[in-house]
Amino acid sequence: MIRKMEASDWERVAEIYAQGIERGNATVSTVCPSYEEWDAAYLKDCRLVATVDGQVAGWVAILPTSPKKAYWGAVEVSIYIDEAYQHQGIGTTLMHALIEESENCGYWTLYSAIFSINTASIALHRKCGFREVGYREKIAKDRFGNWQDTTIMERRRKD
Repeated sequence: MIRKMEASDWERVAEIYAQGIERGNATVSTVCPSYEEWDAAYLKDCRLVATVDGQVAGWVAILPTSPKKAYWGAVEVSIYIDEAYQHQGIGTTLMHALIEESENCGYWTLYSAIFSINTASIALHRKCGFREVGYREKIAKDRFGNWQDTTIMERRRKD
């Protein structure tokens, strides 16, 4: 089941995000933010969770890509699936729900910068209509101190 994320979901959202930090292939962050920090960074709309038997199994949310008004409709995607629920179609379902929700809200571009070693995330994005538009070599170090390349992907609204 896909539903809007609520503040009461934060504990599970943070646990799932922490798994991505631990793996070292999903984010350059080394610590999970507080709810207040996370809430201030992410846009208020298009925050969704997938639940299985009442348990949050994954989440997706968007961030602005630029403070400039001209770019308000181009947003960055964050999607994380609990390790216990990966490879079950939850990411695909969440991404399709985000695409529909974001288009209903008027956003025209969904953008993701994915560690190039995260082939599962790249495959998910491709499956959901994203295309590779760029590559950034050694753009940041992961939590282990290793340089990481990112694959830049985007999905444009079809109008």
